[in-house]
Amino acid sequence: MLRGIDPILSPDLLQILRAMGHGDDIVIADANFPAEAMASRLVRLDGIDAPCVLQAVLSVMPLDNFVDDPAITMQIVGESESIPPVVERFQMVIDAVADNVAKIVAVERFDFYARARQAFAVVQTGERRLYGNIILKKGVVSPTDG
Repeated sequence: MLRGIDPILSPDLLQILRAMGHGDDIVIADANFPAEAMASRLVRLDGIDAPCVLQAVLSVMPLDNFVDDPAITMQIVGESESIPPVVERFQMVIDAVADNVAKIVAVERFDFYARARQAFAVVQTGERRLYGNIILKKGVVSPTDG
């Protein structure tokens, strides 16, 4: 255990977050996501919901402020304008925790999968709500950040 570090952040996940560079992507995925097939690096956090993992990650990792879409989710198949409740929760977490507050952008399912395959890592959660997946782009940690 460490002081000031959310206990959800396992040693493996902390190592991945530390190793990521500016512009690298990390996927926080639900329990249905094909993480084993897509991930170059995989961390499993079974039993923990995705918004809790998002909050923990954003407590130590900045969102990229050099791009228009540092937070991406998957559109509902056949209902591209609908926003799933879990994505509404993601936005609330970003609004409350992120140092670079950003509006979530939803992309088509296979576009999301293509981006996920290129991600630095995937964190598979125990999230059971459908469409509980988000890709985050890491920002710069400035010399003045604690």
